[in-house]
Amino acid sequence: MAVQKTTITDFLTLAALHPVLDVRSPAEYAQAHIPGAASLPLFTNEQRTIVGTIYKQQSREKAIKQGLDFFGPNMRNVVETAEAILRTHTGAKTTPGNGQKPVLLVHCWRGGMRSAAIAWLLDLYGFSVYTLAGGYKAYRQWVLGQFEHPYRFNILGGYTGSGKTPVLHALKEQGVCTIDLEALAHHKGSAFGALGEATQPRQEMFENRLATALAAHDPHTPVWLEDESQRIGNLCIPHPLWQLMRSSPVYFIDIPFEERLEYITEEYGRFTKEQLVNAIIRIQKRLGGLETKTAVNHLIEDDTKEAFRILLKYYDKGYAKSLANRENLSSLLNKIPCSGVDRDNNAQNVLHAAQISQKMV
Repeated sequence: MAVQKTTITDFLTLAALHPVLDVRSPAEYAQAHIPGAASLPLFTNEQRTIVGTIYKQQSREKAIKQGLDFFGPNMRNVVETAEAILRTHTGAKTTPGNGQKPVLLVHCWRGGMRSAAIAWLLDLYGFSVYTLAGGYKAYRQWVLGQFEHPYRFNILGGYTGSGKTPVLHALKEQGVCTIDLEALAHHKGSAFGALGEATQPRQEMFENRLATALAAHDPHTPVWLEDESQRIGNLCIPHPLWQLMRSSPVYFIDIPFEERLEYITEEYGRFTKEQLVNAIIRIQKRLGGLETKTAVNHLIEDDTKEAFRILLKYYDKGYAKSLANRENLSSLLNKIPCSGVDRDNNAQNVLHAAQISQKMV
């Protein structure tokens, strides 16, 4: 069977079952890629630059010949790497020649010569190969399109220290549709949000992950998201999605200040003084010079709780302002009194409130 070109919709359906090979350069892959795709570059970063320069300054034909010089000695490695990726993906040593034709999906930037070259080789070896019409560029168009759909969102709100993320996880464990934006962004949203987290992905990769998460849900089923600022660390929630979040019902878990203070002190008190001080310094212009100095002094004196008391009051004011800026807030806000930071009980309280709210609509 010859190499088959497929649309982005069919390609992503196949990608749920079979390996995706991204044959762009390592630098292109590092910038962003289809989640779950493996890197199998036709050219190194340096080789791609050379071929591109020849294409622009000399001719297409000379660029192809130079590309063949790079590709030829690497053919065996390409095939063996594809086999290794397949074994990792399936957990079985399935190779052509044993009565089966393993399926591989291949794409480059625009569905041009790079994917065609790799696909030809893998097809010649005996794989069943599908390429993506339009390449990664078509995938990015699909990603951006995901942010335009009229999703049904339920927003889980609450002041800092309310344990919203654990509640979101508890909802997921109960079979409720959820998306953890902070997990996708590798950041918890505040000045302290990077502590204990991996390096944030680039904006494009964050969008790819978010689009994948959205597409995994039935568009007719409500999806729960944690209330966030549009910026999560260095990343931004795409504007159409952000606007939809701001006009969606908010289920606000209302927990007493002292309970939240205990939770946040335990949550972040495990980090070093240096890490905490650096985080405070990042917000000193908004926090104010006196409050910054006082909070830092509390940390130096090992009074972490009093330092966080200052910070929690600051974040409460900011969240209250953000909440109040929503249009039609009175019709969107559902306050849920909770006695403490208890993820399972609070998840049940939230679900009960949502059921009552939906019956009233």
